[in-house]
Amino acid sequence: TLVTAGIYLLIRFNMLLIDMFFFKFLLLLSGLTMFMSGVSANYEFDLKKIIALSTLSQLGLMMSILSMGLPELAFFHLLTHAMFKALLFMCAGVIIHMMNDNQDIRFMGGISMYIPMTSLCLNISNLALCGIPFLAGFYSKDLILEMVSMSNLNMLIFFLNYFSTGLTMFYTIRLLMYLMINDYNLFSVYNLYDEDYVMLKSMFLLLFMSLITGSFLMWMIFNYPYMVYLSFNMKMMVIYVSLIGLFMGYLISNMSIYSLNKFLMTYSF
Repeated sequence: TLVTAGIYLLIRFNMLLIDMFFFKFLLLLSGLTMFMSGVSANYEFDLKKIIALSTLSQLGLMMSILSMGLPELAFFHLLTHAMFKALLFMCAGVIIHMMNDNQDIRFMGGISMYIPMTSLCLNISNLALCGIPFLAGFYSKDLILEMVSMSNLNMLIFFLNYFSTGLTMFYTIRLLMYLMINDYNLFSVYNLYDEDYVMLKSMFLLLFMSLITGSFLMWMIFNYPYMVYLSFNMKMMVIYVSLIGLFMGYLISNMSIYSLNKFLMTYSF
C-alpha cells in the first residue's frame, strides 16, 4: 500500500490528466523505469533489493498502462500485484531471518530442502509475478500487454513493455536457481531452524489469494469485457517472451559457480 500510494493517487486523478502532454512524457518515463529496474534486478545479489527492484518494475508497468488512458487496468494490476508481492516479501523475510540476517543470495542455496513450505510460497508468488498463465499476475499483465499491442503507439514503447516482461522472467529464474537449485552452501547451517508456523498461516492465505484473485477481480472490476482482437502470434507474444526469458535466465544461471557474478562473464563475448 505504501509503495503504490502515488500510483493510486494518479489513478484517482486520472480524469484531470487525460489528453495532456504530460501523459505522453509519463509513458516514456514509466517504460524506462520498467526497463532499467528489470536490468538492475539482474545484476543484484541482495535478496531484498531484487524484490524491491521487481516492485519498481511493476510500478513502471502500472504507470505506463495508466498513461495510455486505462486506469481500471492499472488498478487491477495494482491489486493483483499486491497479493503476490506481499507474499514474496514475507517469504524473503522468513528466509533472511533463517539465514541469520544475511541477505546475500550467493550464501543461500538448497533452501527448499530445509524450509519447503516457505519455498513453495516463494516460488508460486514469483511465478505469479512472471505472469505464468492462470495465476494472478497473468490476467492483469497479459491484458495490459495486449492493450499495448492494440494501441497505436510507436515501436519503442512496445519493445520496452515486452522486453521488461522478459526481464521479469529472467531475474525470477535467476533467484530460483540461486535459492532452490544450488547446492547447500553450509554458510549458516546452524541457523536453519524449522518452518515459522506463525508466518505460514498468513502466507498460505496470501498464497490462496495469489492463485484465485486474478480471475476473481477480473469478474469483479470490469463491468464489460475488453474486446481484444489480435493475430495468433500477437496473442501468444507474452508466452513467447516469458519462455525466452526463462530459457535465458536458466542459461545465464548455469554459467559458473555461486560467488562469481554471472554477468561479468558475458563481457568477454
